Amino acid sequence: MTYLLNPLCDLGLTPEMGWESAGGYGAALMLMLCLTAIAYYSYAIHAAVVFLKQEAGIDHDFHPPVSILKPICGFDEQTYANLASFCQQDYPNYQIIFGVQELHDSSMEVVKQIIRDFPEVDIQLIVNDRTLGTNRKVNNLASALARASHDVLVLADSDVRVGPDYLQQVVQPLKNPQVGVITCLYRSIPQGWVATLESLHTPTAFHPGVLVSNHLEGAKFAMGSTIVIRRSVLEEIGGFKAIANFLADDFQLGHLSAQAGYQVVLSRYIVDHILPEDTLINALQRQIRWAIGIRVSRSWGYVGLIFSYGTLASTVLLLMTDGAFLSWMLWGLAWGSRVTMAWIVGVRCLQDPVAKSWFWLSPVRDFLSFALWIYGFLGNTFHWRGQLFRLTRQGEMVPLTPRLSNRVKFSPR
Repeated sequence: MTYLLNPLCDLGLTPEMGWESAGGYGAALMLMLCLTAIAYYSYAIHAAVVFLKQEAGIDHDFHPPVSILKPICGFDEQTYANLASFCQQDYPNYQIIFGVQELHDSSMEVVKQIIRDFPEVDIQLIVNDRTLGTNRKVNNLASALARASHDVLVLADSDVRVGPDYLQQVVQPLKNPQVGVITCLYRSIPQGWVATLESLHTPTAFHPGVLVSNHLEGAKFAMGSTIVIRRSVLEEIGGFKAIANFLADDFQLGHLSAQAGYQVVLSRYIVDHILPEDTLINALQRQIRWAIGIRVSRSWGYVGLIFSYGTLASTVLLLMTDGAFLSWMLWGLAWGSRVTMAWIVGVRCLQDPVAKSWFWLSPVRDFLSFALWIYGFLGNTFHWRGQLFRLTRQGEMVPLTPRLSNRVKFSPR
Protein backbone atom coordinates (compact mmCIF):
# COMPACT_ATOMS: atom_id res chain seq x y z
CA MET A 1 0.00 0.00 0.00
CA THR A 2 2.86 2.41 0.88
CA TYR A 3 4.38 1.76 -2.52
CA LEU A 4 1.14 2.68 -4.28
CA LEU A 5 0.64 5.84 -2.23
CA ASN A 6 4.15 7.10 -2.80
CA PRO A 7 4.50 8.88 -6.18
CA LEU A 8 8.27 8.63 -5.97
CA CYS A 9 7.95 4.88 -5.82
CA ASP A 10 5.92 5.01 -9.02
CA LEU A 11 8.87 6.82 -10.52
CA GLY A 12 11.10 3.90 -9.62
CA LEU A 13 12.50 5.43 -6.41
CA THR A 14 11.52 3.04 -3.59
CA PRO A 15 12.71 3.50 0.01
CA GLU A 16 14.91 0.45 -0.43
CA MET A 17 16.63 2.24 -3.35
CA GLY A 18 17.31 5.25 -1.16
CA TRP A 19 14.84 7.81 -2.49
CA GLU A 20 15.38 9.74 0.76
CA SER A 21 18.86 10.54 -0.50
CA ALA A 22 19.79 13.79 -2.22
CA GLY A 23 18.82 12.26 -5.56
CA GLY A 24 15.42 11.29 -4.20
CA TYR A 25 14.74 14.75 -2.87
CA GLY A 26 15.90 16.17 -6.19
CA ALA A 27 13.39 13.97 -8.01
CA ALA A 28 10.67 15.11 -5.59
CA LEU A 29 11.53 18.73 -6.38
CA MET A 30 11.40 18.08 -10.12
CA LEU A 31 8.06 16.31 -9.68
CA MET A 32 6.64 19.32 -7.83
CA LEU A 33 7.96 21.78 -10.44
CA CYS A 34 6.56 19.64 -13.22
CA LEU A 35 3.07 19.46 -11.68
CA THR A 36 2.94 23.19 -10.85
CA ALA A 37 4.05 24.04 -14.39
CA ILE A 38 1.29 21.89 -15.89
CA ALA A 39 -1.20 23.69 -13.64
CA TYR A 40 0.23 27.04 -14.77
CA TYR A 41 -0.01 26.10 -18.46
CA SER A 42 -3.63 25.07 -17.96
CA TYR A 43 -4.50 28.30 -16.17
CA ALA A 44 -2.81 30.37 -18.89
CA ILE A 45 -4.94 28.60 -21.49
CA HIS A 46 -8.04 29.42 -19.44
CA ALA A 47 -6.98 33.08 -19.09
CA ALA A 48 -6.40 33.34 -22.85
CA VAL A 49 -9.82 31.85 -23.63
CA VAL A 50 -11.49 34.35 -21.28
CA PHE A 51 -9.54 37.20 -22.90
CA LEU A 52 -10.63 36.05 -26.37
CA LYS A 53 -14.29 36.01 -25.32
CA GLN A 54 -14.28 39.61 -24.14
CA GLU A 55 -16.33 41.93 -26.29
CA ALA A 56 -14.44 44.82 -27.88
CA GLY A 57 -17.44 47.16 -27.59
CA ILE A 58 -16.59 50.08 -29.90
CA ASP A 59 -18.55 53.29 -29.33
CA HIS A 60 -17.87 55.37 -32.43
CA ASP A 61 -19.33 58.45 -30.74
CA PHE A 62 -16.60 58.31 -28.10
CA HIS A 63 -13.41 59.85 -29.44
CA PRO A 64 -11.74 62.24 -27.00
CA PRO A 65 -8.92 64.34 -28.47
CA VAL A 66 -5.58 62.54 -28.20
CA SER A 67 -1.94 63.59 -28.07
CA ILE A 68 0.43 60.86 -29.26
CA LEU A 69 3.92 61.19 -27.75
CA LYS A 70 6.64 59.41 -29.73
CA PRO A 71 10.15 59.25 -28.27
CA ILE A 72 12.70 58.88 -31.07
CA CYS A 73 16.34 57.81 -30.77
CA GLY A 74 18.09 56.41 -33.85
CA PHE A 75 16.38 54.58 -36.70
CA ASP A 76 16.38 51.49 -38.89
CA GLU A 77 14.82 50.64 -42.24
CA GLN A 78 11.40 49.98 -40.66
CA THR A 79 11.14 53.26 -38.74
CA TYR A 80 9.37 55.22 -41.47
CA ALA A 81 6.58 52.63 -41.88
CA ASN A 82 6.18 52.37 -38.10
CA LEU A 83 5.80 56.12 -37.62
CA ALA A 84 3.64 56.55 -40.71
CA SER A 85 1.07 54.06 -39.35
CA PHE A 86 0.28 56.51 -36.53
CA CYS A 87 -0.36 59.25 -39.10
CA GLN A 88 -3.06 57.23 -40.87
CA GLN A 89 -5.59 56.97 -38.07
CA ASP A 90 -9.32 56.97 -38.73
CA TYR A 91 -9.84 59.35 -35.83
CA PRO A 92 -11.23 62.91 -35.82
CA ASN A 93 -8.89 64.80 -33.51
CA TYR A 94 -5.35 63.83 -32.65
CA GLN A 95 -1.83 65.21 -32.77
CA ILE A 96 1.58 63.55 -32.89
CA ILE A 97 4.63 64.96 -31.12
CA PHE A 98 8.05 63.48 -31.81
CA GLY A 99 10.64 64.04 -29.10
CA VAL A 100 14.35 63.91 -29.99
CA GLN A 101 17.31 64.87 -27.80
CA GLU A 102 20.02 65.53 -30.38
CA LEU A 103 19.77 67.86 -33.37
CA HIS A 104 21.92 65.47 -35.42
CA ASP A 105 20.09 62.30 -34.37
CA SER A 106 19.91 59.87 -37.27
CA SER A 107 16.10 59.78 -37.01
CA MET A 108 15.68 63.47 -37.85
CA GLU A 109 15.41 63.02 -41.62
CA VAL A 110 12.81 60.27 -41.21
CA VAL A 111 10.65 62.45 -38.97
CA LYS A 112 10.98 65.43 -41.33
CA GLN A 113 9.89 63.20 -44.22
CA ILE A 114 6.87 62.07 -42.18
CA ILE A 115 5.89 65.72 -41.63
CA ARG A 116 6.15 66.42 -45.36
CA ASP A 117 4.17 63.31 -46.34
CA PHE A 118 1.26 63.90 -43.92
CA PRO A 119 0.52 67.65 -43.99
CA GLU A 120 -3.09 67.07 -42.91
CA VAL A 121 -1.98 65.68 -39.54
CA ASP A 122 -0.94 67.92 -36.66
CA ILE A 123 2.67 66.75 -36.30
CA GLN A 124 5.36 68.50 -34.29
CA LEU A 125 9.05 67.74 -33.84
CA ILE A 126 10.64 68.77 -30.55
CA VAL A 127 14.44 68.78 -30.24
CA ASN A 128 15.41 69.28 -26.63
CA ASP A 129 18.45 68.05 -24.73
CA ARG A 130 16.78 68.48 -21.33
CA THR A 131 17.65 65.71 -18.90
CA LEU A 132 15.23 64.62 -16.21
CA GLY A 133 17.14 61.41 -15.55
CA THR A 134 19.20 58.60 -17.01
CA ASN A 135 16.39 57.13 -19.13
CA ARG A 136 16.72 58.94 -22.46
CA LYS A 137 13.36 57.71 -23.69
CA VAL A 138 11.62 59.36 -20.72
CA ASN A 139 13.57 62.57 -21.35
CA ASN A 140 12.15 62.64 -24.88
CA LEU A 141 8.64 61.95 -23.60
CA ALA A 142 8.91 64.84 -21.15
CA SER A 143 9.96 67.19 -23.94
CA ALA A 144 7.06 66.04 -26.13
CA LEU A 145 4.58 66.46 -23.27
CA ALA A 146 5.31 70.20 -23.14
CA ARG A 147 3.64 70.58 -26.55
CA ALA A 148 0.70 68.21 -25.91
CA SER A 149 -2.64 69.94 -26.37
CA HIS A 150 -4.98 67.21 -25.10
CA ASP A 151 -5.77 65.44 -21.85
CA VAL A 152 -5.55 61.90 -23.23
CA LEU A 153 -1.95 60.88 -23.88
CA VAL A 154 -0.88 57.90 -25.97
CA LEU A 155 2.70 56.65 -25.64
CA ALA A 156 4.11 54.05 -28.02
CA ASP A 157 7.66 52.96 -28.84
CA SER A 158 9.14 53.73 -32.25
CA ASP A 159 9.26 50.03 -33.22
CA VAL A 160 5.45 49.67 -32.95
CA ARG A 161 3.14 49.60 -35.99
CA VAL A 162 -0.64 49.92 -35.86
CA GLY A 163 -3.75 49.86 -38.06
CA PRO A 164 -6.03 52.82 -38.84
CA ASP A 165 -8.55 51.74 -36.17
CA TYR A 166 -5.94 51.76 -33.40
CA LEU A 167 -6.85 55.01 -31.62
CA GLN A 168 -10.60 54.42 -31.84
CA GLN A 169 -10.21 51.06 -30.13
CA VAL A 170 -7.59 51.71 -27.47
CA VAL A 171 -9.33 54.75 -25.94
CA GLN A 172 -12.62 52.93 -25.34
CA PRO A 173 -11.99 51.91 -21.69
CA LEU A 174 -11.60 55.61 -20.81
CA LYS A 175 -15.40 55.83 -20.82
CA ASN A 176 -15.01 54.50 -17.29
CA PRO A 177 -13.63 57.40 -15.18
CA GLN A 178 -11.90 54.91 -12.85
CA VAL A 179 -9.63 53.77 -15.70
CA GLY A 180 -6.33 55.62 -15.59
CA VAL A 181 -4.11 53.55 -17.90
CA ILE A 182 -4.64 51.26 -20.91
CA THR A 183 -1.95 49.03 -22.36
CA CYS A 184 -1.69 46.52 -25.22
CA LEU A 185 -0.27 43.12 -26.01
CA TYR A 186 1.82 42.90 -29.15
CA ARG A 187 2.68 40.47 -31.93
CA SER A 188 6.26 40.35 -33.19
CA ILE A 189 7.27 40.77 -36.82
CA PRO A 190 10.98 39.86 -36.88
CA GLN A 191 13.58 40.39 -39.58
CA GLY A 192 16.13 37.55 -39.70
CA TRP A 193 16.66 34.32 -37.76
CA VAL A 194 18.13 35.97 -34.65
CA ALA A 195 15.09 38.21 -34.23
CA THR A 196 12.83 35.21 -34.89
CA LEU A 197 14.51 33.18 -32.13
CA GLU A 198 14.23 36.12 -29.78
CA SER A 199 10.62 36.92 -30.57
CA LEU A 200 9.37 33.32 -30.13
CA HIS A 201 9.54 33.87 -26.37
CA THR A 202 7.10 36.80 -26.37
CA PRO A 203 3.85 35.19 -27.62
CA THR A 204 4.53 31.74 -26.17
CA ALA A 205 5.96 32.56 -22.71
CA PHE A 206 5.86 36.27 -21.82
CA HIS A 207 2.29 37.01 -22.89
CA PRO A 208 0.83 33.89 -21.22
CA GLY A 209 2.27 35.30 -17.98
CA VAL A 210 0.69 38.69 -18.70
CA LEU A 211 -2.71 37.06 -19.29
CA VAL A 212 -2.43 35.00 -16.10
CA SER A 213 -1.57 38.09 -14.06
CA ASN A 214 -4.37 40.06 -15.67
CA HIS A 215 -6.90 37.31 -14.97
CA LEU A 216 -5.80 36.77 -11.36
CA GLU A 217 -5.57 40.34 -10.10
CA GLY A 218 -6.04 42.67 -13.04
CA ALA A 219 -3.20 44.48 -14.75
CA LYS A 220 -0.92 46.38 -12.37
CA PHE A 221 1.61 47.33 -15.02
CA ALA A 222 1.92 48.74 -18.52
CA MET A 223 3.96 47.85 -21.61
CA GLY A 224 5.79 50.16 -23.99
CA SER A 225 3.87 48.80 -26.96
CA THR A 226 1.07 51.20 -25.95
CA ILE A 227 0.31 53.24 -22.86
CA VAL A 228 -2.84 55.36 -22.85
CA ILE A 229 -2.86 57.57 -19.75
CA ARG A 230 -4.88 60.56 -18.63
CA ARG A 231 -2.78 63.68 -18.14
CA SER A 232 -4.34 64.13 -14.69
CA VAL A 233 -3.22 60.62 -13.67
CA LEU A 234 0.30 61.24 -14.95
CA GLU A 235 0.48 64.44 -12.93
CA GLU A 236 -0.88 62.71 -9.82
CA ILE A 237 1.85 60.05 -9.86
CA GLY A 238 4.58 62.68 -10.22
CA GLY A 239 4.82 63.10 -14.00
CA PHE A 240 7.67 61.74 -16.08
CA LYS A 241 10.13 62.95 -13.48
CA ALA A 242 8.96 60.15 -11.17
CA ILE A 243 10.16 57.49 -13.63
CA ALA A 244 13.05 59.32 -15.30
CA ASN A 245 15.75 57.10 -13.80
CA PHE A 246 13.95 53.76 -14.11
CA LEU A 247 14.81 51.10 -16.66
CA ALA A 248 11.25 49.70 -16.66
CA ASP A 249 9.60 53.08 -17.23
CA ASP A 250 6.56 51.50 -18.91
CA PHE A 251 6.02 49.12 -15.99
CA GLN A 252 6.29 52.01 -13.54
CA LEU A 253 3.60 54.07 -15.29
CA GLY A 254 1.09 51.27 -14.84
CA HIS A 255 2.33 50.27 -11.39
CA LEU A 256 2.24 53.78 -9.93
CA SER A 257 -1.19 54.45 -11.43
CA ALA A 258 -2.56 51.23 -9.91
CA GLN A 259 -1.08 52.19 -6.54
CA ALA A 260 -2.84 55.55 -6.83
CA GLY A 261 -6.16 53.70 -7.08
CA TYR A 262 -6.77 53.76 -10.84
CA GLN A 263 -7.66 50.78 -12.99
CA VAL A 264 -5.14 49.56 -15.54
CA VAL A 265 -6.87 47.88 -18.48
CA LEU A 266 -5.41 45.38 -20.93
CA SER A 267 -6.87 46.36 -24.31
CA ARG A 268 -8.18 43.80 -26.79
CA TYR A 269 -6.22 45.62 -29.52
CA ILE A 270 -2.98 43.88 -30.53
CA VAL A 271 -0.23 46.06 -31.98
CA ASP A 272 2.64 44.92 -34.20
CA HIS A 273 6.16 45.01 -32.82
CA ILE A 274 8.81 45.23 -35.54
CA LEU A 275 12.07 43.53 -34.64
CA PRO A 276 14.84 44.51 -37.10
CA GLU A 277 17.62 42.14 -38.10
CA ASP A 278 20.26 42.11 -35.40
CA THR A 279 23.28 40.24 -34.12
CA LEU A 280 23.04 37.41 -31.61
CA ILE A 281 25.11 39.40 -29.10
CA ASN A 282 22.76 42.40 -29.25
CA ALA A 283 19.73 40.14 -28.92
CA LEU A 284 21.18 38.40 -25.85
CA GLN A 285 22.08 41.75 -24.28
CA ARG A 286 18.50 42.90 -24.82
CA GLN A 287 17.11 39.73 -23.23
CA ILE A 288 19.47 40.10 -20.27
CA ARG A 289 18.43 43.72 -19.81
CA TRP A 290 14.76 42.72 -19.74
CA ALA A 291 15.49 39.86 -17.31
CA ILE A 292 17.32 42.15 -14.89
CA GLY A 293 14.60 44.78 -15.21
CA ILE A 294 11.81 42.29 -14.44
CA ARG A 295 13.76 40.82 -11.50
CA VAL A 296 14.10 44.26 -9.92
CA SER A 297 10.59 45.49 -10.78
CA ARG A 298 8.71 42.34 -9.78
CA SER A 299 11.11 40.35 -7.63
CA TRP A 300 8.73 37.65 -6.40
CA GLY A 301 7.13 37.32 -9.80
CA TYR A 302 10.57 36.79 -11.30
CA VAL A 303 11.43 34.12 -8.74
CA GLY A 304 8.07 32.49 -9.41
CA LEU A 305 9.01 31.93 -13.05
CA ILE A 306 10.73 28.76 -11.83
CA PHE A 307 7.25 27.20 -11.71
CA SER A 308 6.74 27.82 -15.44
CA TYR A 309 9.64 25.70 -16.69
CA GLY A 310 7.82 22.39 -16.78
CA THR A 311 9.55 21.27 -19.95
CA LEU A 312 12.92 21.52 -18.23
CA ALA A 313 11.72 19.95 -14.96
CA SER A 314 10.05 17.02 -16.71
CA THR A 315 13.18 16.35 -18.77
CA VAL A 316 15.41 16.37 -15.68
CA LEU A 317 12.93 14.11 -13.86
CA LEU A 318 13.00 11.68 -16.78
CA LEU A 319 16.79 11.49 -16.59
CA MET A 320 16.87 11.18 -12.80
CA THR A 321 14.43 8.25 -12.77
CA ASP A 322 16.07 6.36 -15.65
CA GLY A 323 13.03 6.73 -17.86
CA ALA A 324 10.37 5.43 -15.44
CA PHE A 325 6.91 5.03 -16.98
CA LEU A 326 5.31 7.76 -14.86
CA SER A 327 8.17 10.09 -15.77
CA TRP A 328 7.45 9.56 -19.44
CA MET A 329 3.76 10.30 -18.80
CA LEU A 330 4.58 13.53 -16.97
CA TRP A 331 7.07 14.50 -19.66
CA GLY A 332 4.44 14.05 -22.36
CA LEU A 333 1.82 15.93 -20.34
CA ALA A 334 4.19 18.82 -19.60
CA TRP A 335 5.42 19.19 -23.16
CA GLY A 336 1.93 18.69 -24.60
CA SER A 337 0.33 21.30 -22.34
CA ARG A 338 3.24 23.67 -23.00
CA VAL A 339 2.77 23.44 -26.77
CA THR A 340 -1.00 23.81 -26.37
CA MET A 341 -0.53 26.99 -24.33
CA ALA A 342 1.84 28.36 -26.98
CA TRP A 343 -0.72 27.67 -29.69
CA ILE A 344 -3.73 29.07 -27.80
CA VAL A 345 -1.98 32.28 -26.73
CA GLY A 346 0.43 32.84 -29.61
CA VAL A 347 -1.68 31.68 -32.54
CA ARG A 348 -5.34 31.89 -31.53
CA CYS A 349 -5.16 34.91 -29.23
CA LEU A 350 -2.35 37.04 -30.69
CA GLN A 351 -2.24 35.69 -34.26
CA ASP A 352 1.50 36.10 -33.99
CA PRO A 353 3.29 35.19 -37.25
CA VAL A 354 6.28 33.68 -35.44
CA ALA A 355 4.05 31.60 -33.20
CA LYS A 356 2.06 30.36 -36.20
CA SER A 357 5.20 28.87 -37.73
CA TRP A 358 7.24 27.90 -34.69
CA PHE A 359 4.94 27.45 -31.65
CA TRP A 360 5.88 23.78 -31.54
CA LEU A 361 9.48 24.80 -30.75
CA SER A 362 8.49 26.73 -27.62
CA PRO A 363 9.50 23.89 -25.24
CA VAL A 364 13.00 23.94 -26.74
CA ARG A 365 13.13 27.75 -26.53
CA ASP A 366 12.39 27.36 -22.82
CA PHE A 367 15.89 25.98 -22.25
CA LEU A 368 17.43 29.23 -23.53
CA SER A 369 14.90 31.26 -21.51
CA PHE A 370 15.83 29.32 -18.39
CA ALA A 371 19.53 30.06 -18.92
CA LEU A 372 18.75 33.78 -19.32
CA TRP A 373 16.53 33.62 -16.22
CA ILE A 374 19.43 32.20 -14.19
CA TYR A 375 21.78 34.83 -15.61
CA GLY A 376 19.33 37.53 -14.51
CA PHE A 377 20.16 36.70 -10.88
CA LEU A 378 23.90 37.07 -11.33
CA GLY A 379 24.41 40.80 -11.75
CA ASN A 380 22.93 44.27 -12.08
CA THR A 381 24.85 45.65 -15.07
CA PHE A 382 23.59 45.76 -18.64
CA HIS A 383 24.16 47.47 -21.99
CA TRP A 384 21.57 49.76 -23.55
CA ARG A 385 22.18 51.75 -26.74
CA GLY A 386 25.92 51.33 -26.50
CA GLN A 387 26.11 52.48 -22.87
CA LEU A 388 26.81 50.43 -19.75
CA PHE A 389 24.47 50.85 -16.76
CA ARG A 390 24.12 49.48 -13.26
CA LEU A 391 20.63 48.88 -11.87
CA THR A 392 19.94 49.77 -8.23
CA ARG A 393 17.68 47.72 -5.99
CA GLN A 394 14.93 50.26 -6.60
CA GLY A 395 15.18 49.74 -10.37
CA GLU A 396 16.95 52.99 -11.20
CA MET A 397 19.76 53.19 -13.76
CA VAL A 398 23.22 54.47 -12.94
CA PRO A 399 25.42 55.10 -16.01
CA LEU A 400 28.89 53.52 -15.86
CA THR A 401 30.15 54.75 -19.24
CA PRO A 402 29.54 57.92 -21.30
CA ARG A 403 26.64 57.76 -23.73
CA LEU A 404 27.17 57.48 -27.47
CA SER A 405 25.93 59.95 -30.06
CA ASN A 406 22.93 58.99 -32.19
CA ARG A 407 24.42 60.28 -35.41
CA VAL A 408 25.07 56.74 -36.60
CA LYS A 409 22.52 54.09 -37.42
CA PHE A 410 21.72 51.54 -34.75
CA SER A 411 18.81 49.41 -33.48
CA PRO A 412 15.97 51.51 -32.01
CA ARG A 413 15.77 49.21 -28.99
